[in-house]
This record gives sequence, C-alpha cells and structure tokens, in this order.
Amino acid sequence: MNVDFHGHLAVPAADSLVDGEPGFAGELADERRTHAEVSLALNRAQLARLRPKLTDVAVRLVDMDAMGVDVQVVGPMPMHHPWAGPALAEDLASTVNEAVAAHCAQAPDRLAGLGTVPLQHPDLAVTHLRRCRELGLRGISVSTRVGGRELADPAHDPVWAAAQDLGALVFIHPWGCSLGERLAARYLGNTVGQPVETTLALSHLIFTGALDRFPRLRLVAAHGGGYLPTYIGRSDHAWHVRDDARGCERPPSEYLRRMWFDALVYTSAGLRHLVEAAGADRVVLGTDYPFDMGVDDPLRRLDAAGLDPADREAVAGRNAKELLGWG
Repeated sequence: MNVDFHGHLAVPAADSLVDGEPGFAGELADERRTHAEVSLALNRAQLARLRPKLTDVAVRLVDMDAMGVDVQVVGPMPMHHPWAGPALAEDLASTVNEAVAAHCAQAPDRLAGLGTVPLQHPDLAVTHLRRCRELGLRGISVSTRVGGRELADPAHDPVWAAAQDLGALVFIHPWGCSLGERLAARYLGNTVGQPVETTLALSHLIFTGALDRFPRLRLVAAHGGGYLPTYIGRSDHAWHVRDDARGCERPPSEYLRRMWFDALVYTSAGLRHLVEAAGADRVVLGTDYPFDMGVDDPLRRLDAAGLDPADREAVAGRNAKELLGWG
C-alpha cells in the first residue's frame, strides 16, 4: 500500500467566515509583503484552476490512481487565522473539521483526514483536538507559528499534552513566512521561506526542550523538514560548544529520530540524505497535492533514490500505515 501523507482540501465555507474580517485583511497584507504581485496573480489563477482537485473526491481519487497512491492523508489548506477571537475560532475549527471528515467519509478506504485547532486559544484547541478524534480524524495540521508565538511556547503545552495522550498526529506545514519583503522577489517567499519556517519551528521545539517534555508527541514535518536535516551538524556543534544552546537533553540530531518527515525534497540525493539523517522508518511519501510546488510522480522519485528494498517499502507506505493505525 502506497500512502501519500500530504494532500490538501479547500473549505469554501470556512473562507466565507473570514471574508471582510479586519484580521483577514491584515493577513492578506502580510502576504502581499512577502510576494510580488505577479506571484499573487499566479496563485489566484492556480487556486481557481485547481478548485475541483481541492474539493471533489472523485477527481482526487482519479489523480491518486494516476500517481499510484492507494491512500492519501487530506488536511485543510492552511487556514489557521491566529488573529481570530474565540467565537470565530470556534466556528472556523468546527466548519473545517466537519468538512474534512465529510470529504474523507466519501472514500473511507482511501482517505484519512487531519483537522485544525485554534492554537491561539489553547483551551479551545484542546477541545477541538478531542472533537477531531471523535470525527475520526487522525490528528491536526498546524503552521510553524501562532501569531507572534512559536509552536514551542509553553502556552501550547496543554495542546501537545492532549495530542500525546490521544495519540493524535501533528502535521507541521508552513503557511506564510516571517522574513517579509526580502523574499518578495521571484516567489522566494515560498521557495526559500517555507523551508526556513519549518526549520525554525522544529529547531525551537528541539532546542527549548519541548520534545523532552512530550517524548511521545507524534510530529510529521512537511517538505522534508525544511533545511534542518540537511544541516543538523551545525545544530549539534552549537549544542556541544555553547551552554546557551543546550536547552534540550540530547544533541539535536537525536531528535530527528523522534519525528517523521515527508519525502518532498525533489532530488534523489536529497531523499537519500533525509533517510540517512532521520532513519528510513521516519520518512513518508508526500506530494503536496494538488499544488504546483508538489509532485505527481512520488513513486518514480522514490525508486530513483535507489534505497534498500526494505527502506523503500517503509517510505512508500509502511511508516505511514503505522502512524495512521491503518489496516
């Protein structure tokens, strides 16, 4: 069984809830600062073109067949809106999670869902995390930061504790970039910015000791974990030589084997390195379906990496099946 851990779903009803809200206007202004107008126009055209793939189960299944994917993990298009107050956040989470559950219920033997929670309101987030599990969702998708707070901020500890206790997956998928205008040119806000955001989020979780506090938290990082697995040696060096970098119990590289990463790193050499750094049992397929920064040939790319057959089988589906509790 081949499992794609990285698919997206649009929820128009949730978009309608934020339309006209001042906080959403601010969110769009931030997006304009990190993307040139030509990139924003291309994004709008892409979303319009991809709407059937983002909403129609039948279209999704046809595309999965073409990719050789048996099961896809479907999460909402990142729509976390950390500016939303409690009432709106409640409506957004309920709307999104029920939509994901309904979408996956149309093909329960082929689709597994991830929901969303309002991390800016940790108590409410815990409530919705439990509701996600009641809806049959396997966990949640979160961005790399929550407004001005890092994921590793102790304010989020109740959410991570609940996720750990429930066995819920936490898929870290960047949405936006905090580096601003420096990345506005030539789509660098996505190409460079999103891997940077993931690298920062994971580094905070490691270096602050958050993963020591929650050793059974099941984290899955999109886009191969950003740049962290590639340059983890620098993190280890800092941990060894500087007292101020030693906020975690063990060298940072050891924590790579405490989380999972999707295989969306584009090159055979990159995938081989990811498997070497994290372990073949810590990598899952990921396509970023249906966006243009994703891939539609995940198995061909996996085969091109030339992994040991047992490692290839693990990445293609066995690891994801075990994470999902599938079959």
